[in-house]
Amino acid sequence: MDLYAGRWQGEPLGEDDYVISADEKTSIQARCRCHPTLAPGQTRAMRVNHEYGRGGALAYLAAYDVHHAKVFGRCEPKTGIAPFTSLVTHVMNQEPYASAKRVFWIVDNGSSHRGQKATNRLTSAFPNTFMVHTPVHASWTNQIEIFFSIVQRKVVQPNDFTDLSEVRDRLRAFENRYNATAQPFQWKFTTSDLDDLLARLDRHTLSRQEESSAPQAP
Repeated sequence: MDLYAGRWQGEPLGEDDYVISADEKTSIQARCRCHPTLAPGQTRAMRVNHEYGRGGALAYLAAYDVHHAKVFGRCEPKTGIAPFTSLVTHVMNQEPYASAKRVFWIVDNGSSHRGQKATNRLTSAFPNTFMVHTPVHASWTNQIEIFFSIVQRKVVQPNDFTDLSEVRDRLRAFENRYNATAQPFQWKFTTSDLDDLLARLDRHTLSRQEESSAPQAP
């Protein structure tokens, strides 16, 4: 939350600091419908045939520059340490990140970038990077998930592609268009909001414990 607000360990980020939010969107399928999808009309909803042929699936890995609203994406056959490393390399070999003072990578606890080993791999390859993990079961705090939700609505649905090359082309075209017009997300959930949420959860848990331990009426 502090990184989104432009702070780290109580100090403001400098002009030479960057915050990257990254993750994978798995299993984007190419489904070739047996009949063409019909666009919605004035009195008719979109019509999507429920029968389709499977054209395979791919993973879309993306890194989002939080404060500059720039997306770097890659399509891979599957997720894993090697594909994620390729994404990091793709970003970190470009300016301004290659010569930046610090580049913070916000990731969840997926197997491609989990734990201290992932942190060590990142800093070993790129000494100016810092890997910051979201709490377990809190990947919603990773801003890349907002971008993935946009991709789901505007690119993937209704998942009507003839093959995987069409999926790649659509994702690449959308990414270019997004980078030309996007503005940073107006993130409003702060560390104070998080403290309040945790306090409410603690009170709720304590209340439930007191209820369960109270003597039962005969």
